Amino acid sequence: MNKTAIKNFAIWARNKLIADIQYRAGLMGITAEGIKNALPQSTPNMEFYDIGTAEPYSITGEAIRQRQKLVEILRQKEKDSDYSTAYKYILEEVAYTWFNRLIAIRFMEVNDYLPSHIRVLSSESGKVEPDLVTTPFDAELDFTPDEQETILRLKTDNALDELFRLLFIKQCNALNEILPALFEKTSDYTEVLLNISVVDQEGVVYHLIHDIDEDDFNIEKGGQVEIIGWLYQYYNTEPKDAAFALLKKNVKISKERIPAATQLFTPDWIVRYMVENSLGRLWVEGHPDCGLKENWKYYLEEAQQEPEVQAKLSEIRKEYAALNPEDIKLIDPCMGSGHILVYAFDVLMQIYESAGYSQRDAAKSILEHNIYGLDIDDRAYQLAYFAVMMKARQYNRRILNGENTCHVYAIQESNSINRAHLKFFGAGLSDLEKNTAKMQLEGLLDTLTDAKEYGSILNVESYNWDLLRRFVAAEDTAGQISMDSVGVEDTAEQLNRLIDIGETMARKYWVTCTNPPYAGISNLSAKVNNFVKKYYPDSKADLFAVFIEHCRTMTADNGYQAMITQHSWMFLSSFEKLREKMMLTETVNMAHLGARAFEEIGGEVVQTTAFVRCANHVDGYKGTYCRLIEPTSQQGKEDMFLAGENRFTAAQDNFSKIPGSPIAYWLSNSIFDLFALSTHNIREYSFGEGKNVTTNNAKYILFSWEVDVHKIGAFEYKWLPCAMGGEYRRWYGNIVNVIDWSENARQFYRSNPAGRIIREEFWRMPGVTWGKIGSGSPSFRILGKNQMYQETAILQNDESDSFFILAVLNSKVSTFFLNFLAPTMNFQLQDICAIPLPSEVFEHKSEIEKIAKDCTELSSTDWDSFEISRDFEKHPICKYRHSVSKLRIEPDWIHQSYYLKDAYQAWEYQCNLRFDKLRENEEKINRIFIDIYGLQDELKPEVEEKDVTVRKADLQRDIKSLLSYAVGCMFGRYSIYKDGLLFAGEPYSLQAFVDKMNDRPGTISADELERAYRNEGVVVDEMFFPDADNVIPITDEEYLDDDIVSRLCAWLKAVYGADTLETNLDYIAKALGNKGSTSREIIRNYFLNDFFKDHCQTYSVAGSGKRPIYWLFDSGKQNGFKALIYLHRYTPDTIGNLRVDYLHKMQRVYESEIGRMQDMIDHSTNSREVAVSTKRKEKLQKQLKECRDYDEMIAHLALSRIELDLDDGVKVNYRKIQTAADGKFYEVLADSKSIMAKEK
Repeated sequence: MNKTAIKNFAIWARNKLIADIQYRAGLMGITAEGIKNALPQSTPNMEFYDIGTAEPYSITGEAIRQRQKLVEILRQKEKDSDYSTAYKYILEEVAYTWFNRLIAIRFMEVNDYLPSHIRVLSSESGKVEPDLVTTPFDAELDFTPDEQETILRLKTDNALDELFRLLFIKQCNALNEILPALFEKTSDYTEVLLNISVVDQEGVVYHLIHDIDEDDFNIEKGGQVEIIGWLYQYYNTEPKDAAFALLKKNVKISKERIPAATQLFTPDWIVRYMVENSLGRLWVEGHPDCGLKENWKYYLEEAQQEPEVQAKLSEIRKEYAALNPEDIKLIDPCMGSGHILVYAFDVLMQIYESAGYSQRDAAKSILEHNIYGLDIDDRAYQLAYFAVMMKARQYNRRILNGENTCHVYAIQESNSINRAHLKFFGAGLSDLEKNTAKMQLEGLLDTLTDAKEYGSILNVESYNWDLLRRFVAAEDTAGQISMDSVGVEDTAEQLNRLIDIGETMARKYWVTCTNPPYAGISNLSAKVNNFVKKYYPDSKADLFAVFIEHCRTMTADNGYQAMITQHSWMFLSSFEKLREKMMLTETVNMAHLGARAFEEIGGEVVQTTAFVRCANHVDGYKGTYCRLIEPTSQQGKEDMFLAGENRFTAAQDNFSKIPGSPIAYWLSNSIFDLFALSTHNIREYSFGEGKNVTTNNAKYILFSWEVDVHKIGAFEYKWLPCAMGGEYRRWYGNIVNVIDWSENARQFYRSNPAGRIIREEFWRMPGVTWGKIGSGSPSFRILGKNQMYQETAILQNDESDSFFILAVLNSKVSTFFLNFLAPTMNFQLQDICAIPLPSEVFEHKSEIEKIAKDCTELSSTDWDSFEISRDFEKHPICKYRHSVSKLRIEPDWIHQSYYLKDAYQAWEYQCNLRFDKLRENEEKINRIFIDIYGLQDELKPEVEEKDVTVRKADLQRDIKSLLSYAVGCMFGRYSIYKDGLLFAGEPYSLQAFVDKMNDRPGTISADELERAYRNEGVVVDEMFFPDADNVIPITDEEYLDDDIVSRLCAWLKAVYGADTLETNLDYIAKALGNKGSTSREIIRNYFLNDFFKDHCQTYSVAGSGKRPIYWLFDSGKQNGFKALIYLHRYTPDTIGNLRVDYLHKMQRVYESEIGRMQDMIDHSTNSREVAVSTKRKEKLQKQLKECRDYDEMIAHLALSRIELDLDDGVKVNYRKIQTAADGKFYEVLADSKSIMAKEK
């Protein structure tokens, strides 16, 4: 089956049908903007509509009535929402209806299921004209004389499309007699909107015939009814994407969007697994000699049970043995397109045949007695109905005689029922029966109010359904004909449908089998939220969990419940009460699928498990569990299942020994005993104090490099360092955020109803922090006394306890426990605190603490080697200036020459030492804990390289970070003469710089400081001073003597000496790998094209966006003007200085260069030289124009003298600096759209 072709067709066909139907509606004055009245010249038999052409569009006869019905439906739907929504919904519904009918007829014609045996959409001979169009009168369709005349006329006129449309509608009406639920009489508004062609090669019919291989529909050639399910899923692709796009904008999923948003076609092998192990098991356990299970590829034999368990099971199975095939009722309450029901039909057929039934009789009985289905979506219901009926037709050629139907239903609302009509029913019944029926019917109508919101999770009481049907059937309006009785017949029809639906929802089933919708309840409407919280408090987090609970109530005692759901219910604390309920029934078996069980869904987000449960509880029963989480594809999981690999048996009574009762079926009994026997756990060494909730993190939680560094500190400062999770890193680091801890901010957190602040008694406590949601193993880091956390931390009274707990949590033993305490990668406080601590662990506590401190120091040294650390002092390649053989850190700055290559090798050597030592320490910790916990069979102490979270040297990365440090020195953020930050919020001046140098006596002599201040003498030439005006230009050629490349050369001389400059430039250029013919050109191209991107990458954290501190003024694609400024040295004069001293200067440079190129062109006799000059002149002219255009924007901002407040953060200030005094925005900075805050 070519699913790509099916997907492409379904998505395209949806858009094509909608467009064609909208066009047809527009001809009749019905558009997205509104409904037009007919033109004044219209008559009762002919209506005219203005379509913007010379002649108006006209409709006559039946089309007028159909249009009126369409308008009525639109107005009715408009009352629930608005006209725009009603228009979109109704027209999409019409498109979907015709799509379903086209697919159904295609399936029937390919399999020769049409009563006439004449193809409707195609020709058996392969010609474009369908056989029905060629020989319409052979189809045994009931044509009126007028229709016969019209057909002959259209054939004579060769009006094939008009003829095809007439015949297609006629065929659909004829199929109403045998498949009424799908082919409703089309003499309504859907017919008047049909706009399809059979000859147009860009039409839906042509593409359906030619894009999808006919064999995919042919059941004799491998095609299956399953293709209908795939078409349904793919048709919903764009609506599903749209629903989730709206969800990102906080638009809840409405009842109209629920079907598309939750549609997920169940893989065939999982359907077979669920049906064979529930429906199949029910029969074979009561009829062990039937020989059927040998035919079932996915059937799992029951685990070996203890004798007393087996005895209890034998008693239960006596009830199964008494069952006849007709007694077995199966329901899929979320049937979608009917995939589960179709395979259940096959298994039921085998059961019937084993009991001696013919296929013909069995098919009829299965429809009548066995299969039931519900869905919220009318269109899905149509397809499920069709799929089941086609499966029955496969076994019984006479089933499509108009006398057979099946018990599948689209859930309907009772809102439109005219309850005043109830008084006209119940004729001939006793008063008691009438009152009882009316009361029960009122109850049913109340339950089904807004039923489309809730679907089959509604709880319907078990009413007297026979009485209700007799009540509705006994209609008596004789002598009561009035305005009140108008429409009673329609009400009776609706009531009968609701009674059928209600009975199906209230019934108990031997087998409940489904793939429920996966949707967080918070994403659904307020009505659904309130309903679920009221009736399903233990499963309220997600719709799939609600269905787990509800499906149990639909299942008869000792019956089977088979489902595929997300696996979070097995582990998350939010489902703990649901797990307790589920432990009252037995897990017979499970296929734990994990991620990527559905080939249509990639990534780790949707992780699933399929399971079969029996609605009873037998102490000591052992279930079979297939752990299929390792394969990364749908096929891989199926292959592992069939190979019998990774199978476990477990008694679910053991699960309750673990705090929270996670479904950790793969654990050995010794692990369960460890929980039962351990007298301590991490909770005893941890305080959990909830989290800080600011309600506006964009304002109150920033990055430490965004704000004024002098306002960052302990609890008395405005900005307090705050742990927010971050990347996978152990022991130390990732604290790059600061939280506003000012009195005003704290008061806001307390007073805001949604806000929260950690209680003061928990301030200044050390602890351990981590990222709540990970992509694999968790990683834990130390939290200092003067640091805060937002959401995830455990606190200790004593720092030594923090190191002890940190060691436990960063060990393989902790990962082992969290794999089942929190396997959804959502690491919550209660999961971590549940890790047991055997008493033996305390005998090694001091040794463990010592190793943990060493690990933390190693990690700290690594973290502080790079700029984003608040404790960053100096780039390590500036510290290690000697070769490895002479490894030492220079304490003073003696003016000598050093090679960058040697410095890098020294840094690399240190990195390797640190890496190896940390790895050795972690393996030592692992050995201690593995021995204490007795996990030698489960775990090895060795740590893989990828799991050691200090960095090894990386030449390109580290050279780029050296260049970033050099730029920091150019701006005065750093200095090679002093460790740590220099200017990060305060005004810059040469005097301020000298004063900062003098804070560290001995860095340079007092005499040198004095001469440096006076800006005279040899030392000044050798020293490196920050840029005076906070503007560093980046040019594509060497135009200026103070551009970024020139400044870099000066910096390299100051750090490594003048003698090694060229060698060091070559080393840098080779590491960068950019284009260029010389080292300077390569470095220049890096600054021109890549530096700012790398800077944004460095100063960003996943999920929080880019927060650069060096801002790039960029004129555009021609690279006419680029210049960096440093946020923390910005003043209202910065843009004006940039404009006058740099932008205007570059314009003069370009003018001069253009003149020089023109002179070369005019006077050179070398044609190649002229060509080169001409090309360069054209480039310069473009750059000059770009600069002049840019200057116009810059002028507005310069004149506005914009003030910035560092405490607003980068995102706000990035927009503010580009907004002039008149409020107009001028985009002058690079990458504005992805950096700045959204406009309010």
